[in-house]
Amino acid sequence: MQDDDSIKSSYSKRRTISPLTSSDKISLDSKPQSLEDTAIDRGENYQEAIVSLDEKKPAKEKKVIITIPAYNESKTIEKVVSNILKVMNNTQYKDSFSVIVVDDGSTDQTAETARNAGAQVFSHPRNYGLAATFRTEMDLCLKLGADIIVHADADGQYQAEEIPLLLEELDNGNDLVLGSRFMGKIEYMPWLKKFGNKAFSRVLTRITGVKITDGQTGFRAFTREVAESIQLTSTHTYTQEQIIRAAKKKFHIKEVPIYFAKREDGNSRLMRNPFGYAIRAWINIIRFYRDYSPIRFFGGLGMVLFVCGLLTGGFLISNIFYPLVQDPSSIIVLMIAFLFFGFHTIVLGFVADMMKKN
Repeated sequence: MQDDDSIKSSYSKRRTISPLTSSDKISLDSKPQSLEDTAIDRGENYQEAIVSLDEKKPAKEKKVIITIPAYNESKTIEKVVSNILKVMNNTQYKDSFSVIVVDDGSTDQTAETARNAGAQVFSHPRNYGLAATFRTEMDLCLKLGADIIVHADADGQYQAEEIPLLLEELDNGNDLVLGSRFMGKIEYMPWLKKFGNKAFSRVLTRITGVKITDGQTGFRAFTREVAESIQLTSTHTYTQEQIIRAAKKKFHIKEVPIYFAKREDGNSRLMRNPFGYAIRAWINIIRFYRDYSPIRFFGGLGMVLFVCGLLTGGFLISNIFYPLVQDPSSIIVLMIAFLFFGFHTIVLGFVADMMKKN
């Protein structure tokens, strides 16, 4: 936060109303003038005087909430919360931030440990999963009046020291800032998970038109406007859906390189089945393609069917000159089916696109 002298200096530079001259002074017995009268007497426009006074008001201090989902993370949550408090107390937001831990039905001492470390804690009565926990986080942050929301994890793989990097990009005018592990350094990530993350990111780039290198990062910061305007519908994750919906609503998205440490205490508990998570995530991606890019989705599927029909027709023509099948009636039916469904699927893509735009 700026010191008092620099604040006073910048404050004084914004003053636009000149000091009172002898002709401006009002006797103690005279009736006080309104702001409009004073502005007119001094040759100023009334609205300009109002703007001048508004400029001199100190800007509202933004409230930052760092939110952490946690499930049976009693071994790591204390260190995570303590590091965040230490970092944030050395930023310009030191007087206007808080840390919230959403305990997703933990059976250990996660909630108590987080509370003792200095975080506010909200606990689910049972384990609801990552997507439901994220929605709880958003509801709490909005009700508490957050202007900026930072989302981190409870396992300590993301570095608290890099939170200011996210906040800086929000100050630069971005709406959603993603901490990209692939732009930075990854201490350890299983090859299958790394491959899946990169594949997801390529698909997200295609859908959104925004270059995304890490579409599954949980380390991100965003404005209140993003949280208010994006309603998440996924039942198992939030990472890809928030990016897609933010891009479609024309929010500015920015990635920054971050350091991703090796997890000290086993595998993630919020995402306990990586294989099942990957399957559900791909289903989610397909659904987003269908909803947000219907021409690509239905058009691509229709073209595949139509090409299969053409190839089948080509086989039937070649069969006339070089007989391979004595009775091609079943192949003729297959060709007609491919061409019929291919054509109508392409038409469906155009209809869905028109409905989406309307």
